Amino acid sequence: MNGHVKVAFEQRVFTVPLDQLLPTKRLPKGLEASVKYRRIAASVGEIGVIEPLSVARQKGGSYLILDGHVRLMALRAHDATEAPCILAHDDEAFTYNKRVNRLAVIQEHYMIVRALERGVSEEKLARALDVDTKVIRQRRHLLNGISRDVAELLKDKPVGHVAFQKLRKMKAIRQLEVAELMISANNFTSSYARALLATTKSDDLHKPERHAMATGLSPEQMERLEREMAELNTDYKELETSYGDDMLVLVVASGFLERMLSKPEIERFLDSRHPEFLENFRSIVQAASLDHASGVN
Repeated sequence: MNGHVKVAFEQRVFTVPLDQLLPTKRLPKGLEASVKYRRIAASVGEIGVIEPLSVARQKGGSYLILDGHVRLMALRAHDATEAPCILAHDDEAFTYNKRVNRLAVIQEHYMIVRALERGVSEEKLARALDVDTKVIRQRRHLLNGISRDVAELLKDKPVGHVAFQKLRKMKAIRQLEVAELMISANNFTSSYARALLATTKSDDLHKPERHAMATGLSPEQMERLEREMAELNTDYKELETSYGDDMLVLVVASGFLERMLSKPEIERFLDSRHPEFLENFRSIVQAASLDHASGVN
C-alpha cells in the first residue's frame, strides 16, 4: 500500500486579481443585510482577509472559486483589486468540500488565533466581528482543556461553545467517551452535553465537588442516574450495531411485499381471508417508501 498522502492544496498563498476569479455558485439575494456578511465585510475592512480563498486554475489564466464567495463579495465592496488565494490540485468543488472544515465555531477559533498571532489586537478583532473583547478571549481559548483526540473527533461537527465548556470539566478519557456518544447519537447540543456531564462519575471530573453542588443531587441519586445512563448508552450502541442489518432486511422484505401486493389475486385473497395481514403489509411498504423518499431528497 502506498503510504504517501496526497496534499490537496499548494503550500503557499498567492494573490489573484479579482477579475480573474470565477464564481461557482450564486449568492442568495439580501445577503448584504445578513449578520454573517456584515461581520465578514467589517473584518475585511478592518484587518483584511484572514482565510485565503480556495481556487482551482482554469485554462486561459482564470481561477474557479471553490470556497470564499462571501469574502470575494466583501473585497469588492471595499474596492479591492486582488485577493489572497490557495490553489487546489483538484478543480471539483465536491472533492474540495470533503476537505473543508465546516464547523463554524472551530473555524472561527482557528481564524482568531491566526489573526492574534499576526499581531492583530483583541480590540481590533472585536470591532471587526462586532462582538465584545470578552467573547474574543473566550473563543481564543475554546480548545483549552480539550483533549487533542477530542478536538480531532469534533473538528467537523456542529458543536457549540457551551458544549465545549461542559467537556472541559471532564478528564480526557471521559471527554473522549462523551465525544463518541455525541457522534453516535448525532446530537451535539449543549443540553445533551449537559446531560452527559450530569451522569459523569466523580472520578472522571476535574472538580467533582463543584459539580455535585451544581447539580443539587444526592450521591444516591447521582449513582442511580449514572447507572441508568450507562444502560441507555449500552442499549443505544447495540441498536447502532444492528441498525444496518435491520435496514437491509426491511428493504428486502418491503420489496418482496410490494411485488406480492402488486398481484390483484393475492391482494384480494388477503383482503378476504386475512385483512389484518394486508394492513400490516401495506404499512411496511409505505414506511419503507417514505424512508427512501426522504433519503433521496
